[in-house]
Amino acid sequence: MISGPTTDLDATAVLAVARRARAAANAAEAELLASAVEWARLHEVGDLDDAATWWAGRGQDTGIPIAGEGAPLVSEFAVLEFASALGMSAESGRMLMAQALELAHRLPRVWARVQAGSLAPWRARRIAEQTLILSLEAVAFVDVQVAPFAHKTGPAQTQRLVETAIARHMPAHAAEQRERAAEQRHFTIDHDQVSFAGTSRVHGELDLADALDLEDAVRLGAEQLKALGNDQSLDVRRSLAVGMLARGQQALEFDASGEVVPAGSTTQGSGSTTQRRRDVVLYVHLSEEALRAGDRNAPAWLENAGGQLVTAGQVAQWCGVSAGSTTIAGPTIIDGPTIIDGPTTIHGPTTKVIVRPVIDLHQTHSTDAHAVPDRIAEHVRLRDRTCVFPWCQRPARSCDLDHVDPYRESGPPAQTSTLNLAPLCRRHHRLKTHGGWTYTMVEPGTYVWHSPRGHSWLRDATGTTDLSPPPVEPPRQ
Repeated sequence: MISGPTTDLDATAVLAVARRARAAANAAEAELLASAVEWARLHEVGDLDDAATWWAGRGQDTGIPIAGEGAPLVSEFAVLEFASALGMSAESGRMLMAQALELAHRLPRVWARVQAGSLAPWRARRIAEQTLILSLEAVAFVDVQVAPFAHKTGPAQTQRLVETAIARHMPAHAAEQRERAAEQRHFTIDHDQVSFAGTSRVHGELDLADALDLEDAVRLGAEQLKALGNDQSLDVRRSLAVGMLARGQQALEFDASGEVVPAGSTTQGSGSTTQRRRDVVLYVHLSEEALRAGDRNAPAWLENAGGQLVTAGQVAQWCGVSAGSTTIAGPTIIDGPTIIDGPTTIHGPTTKVIVRPVIDLHQTHSTDAHAVPDRIAEHVRLRDRTCVFPWCQRPARSCDLDHVDPYRESGPPAQTSTLNLAPLCRRHHRLKTHGGWTYTMVEPGTYVWHSPRGHSWLRDATGTTDLSPPPVEPPRQ
């Protein structure tokens, strides 16, 4: 039987070997990217009208723009030869070279970090793949913004930055994307592949506000079924709730007169039909500049969309707000985005939107009870935005709120505090509670994590930083 200390030593040694292998792989991939750039330099084509360098059968070799605007054209045949030499398909080899050229010519700050060994090449390639469509001005913005933090950001953060660059520097392209997305909306019920159990698949793409309404109705239906004694799983109850919606058997609610009506129904009166007012809950973050300028094309960060960016005008459309025509129950008139100082209700033609006052994230709030009050929970989720475990990007609104220092029934007062709470997804909450991981809050929103084998990470608003010393080669025997 292996003793505890020996097992610990072996486990530590295995992690050390893995970290050294990862470092060696990063160095090799950085060299491969540099070779791709050099190969492209040797086979640049300056003019598309005079691009032939070889003839092969009936086809003429031409220069192809495989990276973004401003990167050099490269001989198509040379790209194919490079891919073949590496044992890659034509498309894979072309993408590798495109990413290398994108980094070297359009993302110089990120490229410098790759060549200095301070940024893993796979992270740089992921950034380059997303910036290929950007204009010179937009890609320069991304390069400046992402380069200092590229070693600790995730795909979602990079995607938001790219979308910000498109919104700021490529408004025509942003408008085209929105129109294309609107045309891609669909809702399909697939009866061609009915299962033996008699089930059909449903898939679609909806406008966000419609999707939120549908999600709310399905959730309410599932809750109603549970209250009525249905003990099946949540997924099954949600599927049954969709059938209830189709038959008009939604969860019940009261209308203005106190009469019970199905959610989403219409009310009849004097021969007319009135659409039920939509209650929209949107968690929108706008810059002060956008608020004051009233720019309907200004980018807004929307938590409901998984942290994606939308325009202020799109938010206004979802909320039934038309510029200059909708009043707020208060002294303010909406004409584009407006700063609102207190709890406010916006009444549009079919929508009621409650705008809540901004929470000061620099204040400290606490309670003596173990349960987390809504205001403290909102404060913590807005501050951290995601699960605070290293590298995790799960939205905070779907996470548990964990007491960093475990709550003690007979402990000191104010243990449930914004200074002692952090969002953890269920998996990482279990890991912290039962897996031997520990963490401390250095300051609000900044955490230091320690693994059972002694590795450490810093997690803050910009991402995750590995604090463990770099791996070293073991001494030769």
